[in-house]
Amino acid sequence: MVPFVLLSFSIAIVMVCGGITASVGFLEQRDVQSLCDGAAVAAANEIDEAGYFASAGRAAVPLSEQSVAEAVADYVASASEGLDSWSTSTDGRSAQVVCTRYVLLPFAAIFLGGNEVERTARASARSPFSP
Repeated sequence: MVPFVLLSFSIAIVMVCGGITASVGFLEQRDVQSLCDGAAVAAANEIDEAGYFASAGRAAVPLSEQSVAEAVADYVASASEGLDSWSTSTDGRSAQVVCTRYVLLPFAAIFLGGNEVERTARASARSPFSP
């Protein structure tokens, strides 16, 4: 009877630890996605003043690679938790951002061999200044 109780208790502990690890992984993914969404919106709202003044205000304000990258860098720097890496791209009307953070989850030694998990999110936002 005692071995059966110990085995059941061990299985229950592993299940609880697995649930905690999965929950923290999910919450980290949500945080990275939220940060990436905010960075994409900030980048889409950043106007390219040189492009606007070059067209004398007649054309839609396009986004530039530089303005998008600067807006994302400012947004990530102001966030409470940063990112390990991020990249941006733009087609002139919308901004795309890819954000990555490496996270060491609780009980990673049991389930992941002590390795960090990569949490990557992608977000895009269209500029409100373009038609």
